[in-house]
Amino acid sequence: MRALSSLRLILIGLLAGEGLLAILLGPGNAASAAANETAARRPVLVELFTSEGCSSCPPADALLAHLDATQSVPGAQVIVLSEHVTYWNQDGWHDPFSMDAMTDRQKRYQDRFGLSDVYTPQAVVDGAVQMVGSDERKLTAAVAQAAMAAKAELTIQDAQWAGNAVKFSVKGAADSKTVLVAALAEDSAQTDVKAGENKGRNLHEVAVVRVLEEMGKGADDGRALTLKAPASKTGETRPMRLVVFVADRHNGHIMAAAERTINQ
Repeated sequence: MRALSSLRLILIGLLAGEGLLAILLGPGNAASAAANETAARRPVLVELFTSEGCSSCPPADALLAHLDATQSVPGAQVIVLSEHVTYWNQDGWHDPFSMDAMTDRQKRYQDRFGLSDVYTPQAVVDGAVQMVGSDERKLTAAVAQAAMAAKAELTIQDAQWAGNAVKFSVKGAADSKTVLVAALAEDSAQTDVKAGENKGRNLHEVAVVRVLEEMGKGADDGRALTLKAPASKTGETRPMRLVVFVADRHNGHIMAAAERTINQ
């Protein structure tokens, strides 16, 4: 009987990689195992500073979308934000998603990392390490490393639309040494670029930030919060991602993160 039990365990291990675990465990247990695997993933925030006016950015945009769609880094729940800066706007194409707030945020990272200047495409992982946003090897390695670090629990509660705003609350550690940041991002966007370095290209992007605000220290204590959403550029309702994260007020490192997709 022991030999048979051991053989059964070996078969389960071999067949799990082929998606046949449900046959041996039954659908209920297989679903539970999948849920546990998802829960075991640690959130890792990847911010991409990009611009539709930068010809080097589309490969980085594509890599961000790939990481988002495949969730292929072991142990990581990759939460992505595409943050469009403004300093390319004078070179022939005004990026419709560019915001001064994104340029200012990148400049703060410039100071923290001791860089001589800002640049695109730049990826920042968990506020702690930066690299060229199209460098797949370095980016995936940084995400994998970040997924090994412990993260605090953070949950989004009662998220709902109220007119042109999203009302929600966030429950976390509510530490006075951290600040809660919330962002609303378009789930996906598509732009036909008419001028500049990407003239003639149809660009596809994911998690395009439309508003990002610091909600204050200790704001992850369950209090009622509101983010006003920008008007749709097409006039159509579209899915938005609500992304929240807790950052160390001193060094900007991300201590916790969560996201939820909400439909208008």
